[in-house]
Amino acid sequence: MSESRVLATTGELLSRIASGTAVTRAALAKETGLAPSTVTQRVGALVDQGILLEDVVERTRGRPAKHLAFAPKVGVLLTADLGVTRARLAVTDLGGASLDHHEGDITIGDGPGPILTWVDAQFRAMLGDLGLSPVDVLAVACGVPGPVDYAAGRVVRPPVMPGWEGYGIASFLRSRYEVPVEVDNDVNLMAIGAHLTRRNVEHMLFVKIGTGIGCGVISGGQLHRGANGAAGDIGHVLVPGSEAPCNCGYLGCLEAVASGGALAAALRSEGMDVPTARRVAALAAEGNGKARRAIQAAAEQIGGVLAAVVNFHNPSLIVLGGALTAFQETLVAGIRGQIFGRALALGTSSLSIEISKEEDNAGTAGAAHLARKAALSPPGLARLLARRSG
Repeated sequence: MSESRVLATTGELLSRIASGTAVTRAALAKETGLAPSTVTQRVGALVDQGILLEDVVERTRGRPAKHLAFAPKVGVLLTADLGVTRARLAVTDLGGASLDHHEGDITIGDGPGPILTWVDAQFRAMLGDLGLSPVDVLAVACGVPGPVDYAAGRVVRPPVMPGWEGYGIASFLRSRYEVPVEVDNDVNLMAIGAHLTRRNVEHMLFVKIGTGIGCGVISGGQLHRGANGAAGDIGHVLVPGSEAPCNCGYLGCLEAVASGGALAAALRSEGMDVPTARRVAALAAEGNGKARRAIQAAAEQIGGVLAAVVNFHNPSLIVLGGALTAFQETLVAGIRGQIFGRALALGTSSLSIEISKEEDNAGTAGAAHLARKAALSPPGLARLLARRSG
């Protein structure tokens, strides 16, 4: 068997162990379709290299089972979920469990240099707190609030990220850690993260309603990016009758009239102190009539666009996340009313709509999933094995 095939099958075994879907040799053989002898050979080599541990678990009947797990010092993943005004960073193990995390306010418009330098500094501080160093990092994943050329790891004409056009985010992070780096749209990562706890859902939308509006699409149980990575960009769908200028350069986009950023700007124009989307939701929760009415109108506009998406994609679940979901009662009711009032009955017959139960962690969970795939890909795994043997 070729070296590349060995790496591929070894990575598949490790991925199953990391996700918890198969943690015994017998289960690995069943899940992957590999011969038991092949599984035994691969697992034995990984145990010998100190990558896996095999613990005996006693049973009430039959022979004791040997459960596989990663050794504590195998390595870690770095994840970053960058929004327009807020960043969430984490260090996780290969299973995605958070070992340390950091949240901080940012201004994405400060540009890639200051923001990514700050991200790098926070990563290194967390590694230091854990008694680790950059050499312990296996992969990095970063989400950003703009369109991403996934293959190149760079943003393309991002409406809310001035100064980031064409910047090599992946190249910057790769130069700092010399490991595989994944860069994607932040809502795509949230969709992946939310789907991890809803694996039985084949067709799902994750809609982020924060400073901007975006949508991650799960189709057939997999993230759907489209031909170039632009799938799900509902924030720039035209709202009939609107001519509000949008950051993208067009008029009447959904994001220009219904996003938290748009609502905050509208309330500021009326003399209110509303710096962020989160403040809009907080005011509504406090009973402010203007904020409540603004969210109600936005919910109906978002629901109108989503009704068309439901007719097109026919999801069984829509998960809502982002700052405005803090005032969920009015938001969900407005969106639900438009979808069930406009979409075809067949498309809504099995449709559920819910608020993200991951709160603010869906993005970093999705980033950890992407980072793990990169770490256990043939190139990432070759690096890990070389480091262990060296």
